[in-house]
Amino acid sequence: MMTFTPDIQMVEEEAHARRCHPLMVQLRPHLTSEDEFVSRWHRQSLDGYRLLALHAGSNVLALAGYRVQENLVSGRHMYVDDLVTDACLRGSGHGAELMTRLKQDARLLGCTKLLLDTPLSNALGQRFYFRQGLLATALRFSLPIAAEVSLVS
Repeated sequence: MMTFTPDIQMVEEEAHARRCHPLMVQLRPHLTSEDEFVSRWHRQSLDGYRLLALHAGSNVLALAGYRVQENLVSGRHMYVDDLVTDACLRGSGHGAELMTRLKQDARLLGCTKLLLDTPLSNALGQRFYFRQGLLATALRFSLPIAAEVSLVS
């Protein structure tokens, strides 16, 4: 049996993004269509979103999607949109490996913070983030904005 040392690659081509879909859907189950995922990845990439994939050979083991932002609250920071390790591989260190890479990249990109959100119900994720040195510093509030329906007579 052949073993592979995991390596991290930036997802820059559509074919690579398509290979990431089965894993991303574990984190974002509403993205059931591969085409919808690729379309969103492409649009977000135009706005600065980057997707890192940790591979062993052709197998995608873990993903991290992020963007560099700046605001008055946090200054220049890296916002991690997505962080997922294949469910059957959790606890294997792949998430920690991606977090190490994200922290390094954040420093290189001149960021002063790394930020991410996780649901209050994600106790295992929160435990992982605490182990990675992240602290809970805010509570996010959200309000869905429904699209207006225009009535044409």
